Amino acid sequence: MQFTDEEIEQGRLLFAQSCQFLLGVANLKQLPGDVLPEIAFAGRSNVGKSSLVNALTGRKTLARTSNTPGRTRELNFFNLGDRLMMVDLPGHGYARVSKTEVHGWTKLVRDYLRGRQSLKKLCLLVDARHGLKDTDEELMDMMDEAGVAYQLILTKVDKVKTQQRDKTLAGVQAAIKKRAAAFPEVMVTSSHKGWGVPELRALLNGVASPTPIARG
Repeated sequence: MQFTDEEIEQGRLLFAQSCQFLLGVANLKQLPGDVLPEIAFAGRSNVGKSSLVNALTGRKTLARTSNTPGRTRELNFFNLGDRLMMVDLPGHGYARVSKTEVHGWTKLVRDYLRGRQSLKKLCLLVDARHGLKDTDEELMDMMDEAGVAYQLILTKVDKVKTQQRDKTLAGVQAAIKKRAAAFPEVMVTSSHKGWGVPELRALLNGVASPTPIARG
C-alpha cells in the first residue's frame, strides 16, 4: 500500500493532536453522539489492538494493554483532536471467560457494527504468528452483511521470520479476495518496531474530519 510523502505527513499531524479516552461502553444506551467519524479496531484477544492504538498516538499508556487476553470488555472510545473517534472493541475468541460473558460481548459488538451510522471503517487485526481463525471469518461475514468497509492489518510481524510472515500474508490476501467489504490490500505492522504505523496513520487520516468538529 503506497502513500505520498504529503499523505504520510498529514497522518503524522493528525495523530500528533491530543487524544483522550472518552468512555467505555458496556451497552448501546451509553454510546456517545455519532458526530465524529469513527474507526473501530477489532481482532482476537491479545492480537495487539491496544498496543496499536498506543503506537498510532505515540502514547504508551493511552489504551490499557495486558498480558491477560480478554481484558478489554467494553467499547472503548478515544477522541483524537475532535477529528476522529477511535473505538477499541472487545477481543473475540478467548475461552477463559464464561459463555454468558462471551455472548454479551458478541451481541454488543454486533449491534454496534450493524447500527452505528458514524462508523466509517473497521480495522481487523490478525496476529502474524497465527493467521486467520474461524472467529475472524465470522466477523468478516458480519461486516460483509452490514456493508461496513474493513481493512485487514497483520500485527506483530517482528515476532515471526520472513518466510512465516509471507505465508501468513498470502493466506490472508487469498481469503479477502472473495470478501465484498474488505479492502483488497493487507497492511503489515509492528507496534513494537513502529513498522507500518506511519502508513496506517495516513490511511486513517483519509477518514478523519479535515477540521475539528464540536461534539456539543
